[in-house]
Amino acid sequence: MTEHDAIASLTAAQLRDAIAAGTYTARQVTEYYLAQISRRTDLGAFMAVHADAALERADELDAAYQSTGVVGPLHGLPSAFKDTVNVSGMVTTFGSELFADSAPQTEDDPVSLNFNTAGAIQVGKTTIPEFALPCHSDSRISDPARNPLNTELTAGGSSGGAAAAVAAGLLPVAPGTDGGGSIRIPAAATGLVGVKPGRGTIPTDEQRDDVTNLTVTGPLARTVEDAGMLLDALVDPTQQNGRYQTAAQNGRESAGELNIGYTTASPFQPDLNITLSQAAVQALTLAVTLLSRDGLAIEEMDFSYLPDYHRNFQTVWTNGLASMPLPEGGEERLGALARSFLEQARERTQEQYDDAVTALTDWANDTRRTFADYDVVLTPVLAFTPPPVGTFSAMPPQEDYEYQCKFTPYTSMINVLGLPAISVPVKNDDNGMSWSIQAVGRVGTEDKLLRLGARLEALVAAPKPTE
Repeated sequence: MTEHDAIASLTAAQLRDAIAAGTYTARQVTEYYLAQISRRTDLGAFMAVHADAALERADELDAAYQSTGVVGPLHGLPSAFKDTVNVSGMVTTFGSELFADSAPQTEDDPVSLNFNTAGAIQVGKTTIPEFALPCHSDSRISDPARNPLNTELTAGGSSGGAAAAVAAGLLPVAPGTDGGGSIRIPAAATGLVGVKPGRGTIPTDEQRDDVTNLTVTGPLARTVEDAGMLLDALVDPTQQNGRYQTAAQNGRESAGELNIGYTTASPFQPDLNITLSQAAVQALTLAVTLLSRDGLAIEEMDFSYLPDYHRNFQTVWTNGLASMPLPEGGEERLGALARSFLEQARERTQEQYDDAVTALTDWANDTRRTFADYDVVLTPVLAFTPPPVGTFSAMPPQEDYEYQCKFTPYTSMINVLGLPAISVPVKNDDNGMSWSIQAVGRVGTEDKLLRLGARLEALVAAPKPTE
């Protein structure tokens, strides 16, 4: 086995430990991943790559390791933020023509600083759609992020570039952000584990606890343990083998005692016709069967959501664009979806917005009370196979948005609720596409979700009994 084959065979957690043990240097690992990035430019995973800076950083880490022997929880692991996060020395474009020619940032956002503290090596910026609004990663200023499972299809979004990079082995692990499913959607589309932490779990995220605070930072990874390792670093960049990685390790043997409900009900009904593919239903059924056989208490939930979620979520989701500073003539340089959302937000009165927030808050309180009957609620993630690249962008804006909701009918509601959730792949269909389930927990139970996810991961991988 060559050195490159050996690195490729390791999980992110194993690779971190191998670097800490001196088996590999940070430079060796960085050179390997930069080579993979150069080899797979067809995926459109990166909006920018900073190879020289990454190698310089790797050398600094190697020198520090030689002098102190101290390593951080992500020591020597290459990674990359979405192009919404400020990283010193890199341009932040937000996926928009309006910022494509901006000067490189001179300071890091707090989450980027934490990654540096944790010992990560930032190799560039991953691809996003404009302002990270859609659930795909078509880009107007770079190549679209394509799905490594089928490059004709979208990798999902808005963390699609990050997901494509991790799924194709161009990065060992990557952070994403999730304001309506933007971690879980591309994770499910590409066969990864994606974790949406609960509101306020990540210290660098906004801590305001209400339904208008939708976006959190979380991990995209190939294994549940890798996701736990990255989540630990996001919470505390000085902590190694912390609470979440330990929970994932323990989950290999047992999920613990959990009362689980499952449902295919979506809050977008009856406003939208939500139709699940056979594979989506089969994935949920398989997860329920495996966990039930493993001794967990599972039952189908019998409830329906309060009405008007679709209208009220769109109001809250798009409202921030109204206060975004734009250069003169900037509206004309926006893509069709962002421009439509901006026009809607500007036409909306404050009273209409306030009414939507109040209604969405009532909806969230009612749904939380229902979910509280269970430790974990299981749903599908995607309703159907990721569409071909460009499908959403070719539609008129409102049709585009509604098709996105039909594609992802179970993700945005968890952002409104502020609850933690994990997307775990459970089966592949005959076309080689991956299908996942979403597990939603109570406030502060990310560790329980990781433990459950690791147990499900183990059950899926276990040899099947012969007939």
